[in-house]
Amino acid sequence: MAMAFRSRVALLGVALLAALGAAQLAPAQPAARAPYAVSKTCSAGYTHAVIGGAEKCLRAGEFCAHRYDSQYRRYGFRCIRYDARVQRYRLTRR
Repeated sequence: MAMAFRSRVALLGVALLAALGAAQLAPAQPAARAPYAVSKTCSAGYTHAVIGGAEKCLRAGEFCAHRYDSQYRRYGFRCIRYDARVQRYRLTRR
């Protein structure tokens, strides 16, 4: 019984040393870098915005998606229906 305990402890010690040795020999991983923030540049008269996860250049009169109206409002615009006969929306300034 004592012999089985000693062999288990010895086996555990060997496994621990092997794991530590492998960790020291493994090449160091480079630190994760933050991705470059590439932002869209907008011409004069446009407002840069992130709508629906995509970068957009907004200006009054442009077509818009009504489901993102709350996001347009953050940038001072509203997405309203411009013709009662069709389901099309355009941006207007608040």
